Amino acid sequence: MDHNARIGQGEIVLDLRLQLSLAANYRSPSQRIRVVTEEWVAKNTGCPACSQAISKVANNSPGLDFVCRQCDLAFELKSKRGFFGDKLVDGAYESMMSKIRRNAQSNFFLLNYDGDYLVTDLVLIPKRFIVPEIIECRPPLSPRARRAGWIGCNLKVSLLPAMGRIAYVKDRSVVSPGVVLAQWQKTNFLEDVSFSSRGWLIAVMSCIERIDRLGFTLEDVYSFVPHLQSLFPRNRHIKAKIRQQLQVLRDRGWLAFRGNGKYERTVAP
Repeated sequence: MDHNARIGQGEIVLDLRLQLSLAANYRSPSQRIRVVTEEWVAKNTGCPACSQAISKVANNSPGLDFVCRQCDLAFELKSKRGFFGDKLVDGAYESMMSKIRRNAQSNFFLLNYDGDYLVTDLVLIPKRFIVPEIIECRPPLSPRARRAGWIGCNLKVSLLPAMGRIAYVKDRSVVSPGVVLAQWQKTNFLEDVSFSSRGWLIAVMSCIERIDRLGFTLEDVYSFVPHLQSLFPRNRHIKAKIRQQLQVLRDRGWLAFRGNGKYERTVAP
């Protein structure tokens, strides 16, 4: 089996094997995987904003595994054998919500590997997509638990639009740094959107993507009113809010208005 992944005519070659020998001194399987996946990402992955190498940080830094010294971006790595589901288990709920309010959350790397310890997929979720609406509060730990009463959270990644998942490795194929950079730049406009509005904008982007065609109508988006009502239960003017987000996306160049309630996406995922 070829454990290398190539791009184009061979200008980039990566070894997808996780080097288990690097963690020979660790007994815990989770610790071993943490060590080897962090080493692989540090060696083979660049910053999505500038393509420069990222650096590992000291162990036991909560919610932080790498930084880009050039862009001052922070990254957290989560790894799993097989595939991640619709929800991503994370740390303390209040801590995550506090980070989001301060815009201090990390970008998330999600790395998948197979039974042969080969990297199959590596995806980045930019921090601009980590909004309160995708954070799920888990039930408190039972009184008998070691951390009784502790409340964790899940990230409902299934709610993210495709543009909120930037592939570095997809089905064992490496994506070029230029493509990664282009994907990162496509949603830079979200950085200028206020914290209170970003969740709505991302939710409408996700609904539009689910229509699964470039051209769509206002009525197509209205079909997601029940879904959006469940995400924003306090809002009683869902259709007006949808129209507002479509105007923002038009002004940002993400879609175009074609008249008579018709729109067309101008930025493909």
